[in-house]
Amino acid sequence: MNSPRVTEIAHRLVAAKLKPGEVAIDATAGNGHDTLLLAGIVGMDGAVFAFDVQAGALAATGKRLMEHGLDQVVSLCRRGHENLAEVVPGCHHGRVSTVMFNLGYLPGGDKSRITQEETTLSAVGQALAMLKAGGLCTVACYPGHPGGGQEAEAVSHFVENLDPDDYRVERYAGENPLNNPPFLLAIEKV
Repeated sequence: MNSPRVTEIAHRLVAAKLKPGEVAIDATAGNGHDTLLLAGIVGMDGAVFAFDVQAGALAATGKRLMEHGLDQVVSLCRRGHENLAEVVPGCHHGRVSTVMFNLGYLPGGDKSRITQEETTLSAVGQALAMLKAGGLCTVACYPGHPGGGQEAEAVSHFVENLDPDDYRVERYAGENPLNNPPFLLAIEKV
């Protein structure tokens, strides 16, 4: 059996929810796959804010966007995701449709540079506050690498304690997990 990767599930959920002209955030731009998806959906009438602390990640993202003619849709932000609320203009707060997180390290990059529990929890909290009603936040967690297990556990605990009157949370994971496989948390603001 070939189960879909958590990133594929996240992409399907986002594609079903996000609409042209809306505002979206890629909190962990990495190589730009999520950013490209968001920009392709919101189009020229929408806006995407993509965050990453690594210059190489933003360069890869920018190149990918240019290849698809979508570089004008995205604001590339060389800042940590814990700065979402500060960087995204206030006029968008409460109007963001989708926020995507893909935790861990930059694929093909330095595996010792990973997202951190403290900044990720701050960022997820800010992201949820910025969502509009019906908005979606996806968090792909990778507990199988050094440091990833603690971060994944902290994020899981955080979302498990969200008020169910305000947020609906779904977890996507394999039924027979081996070697701490990735999982996806999808959080919808009510």
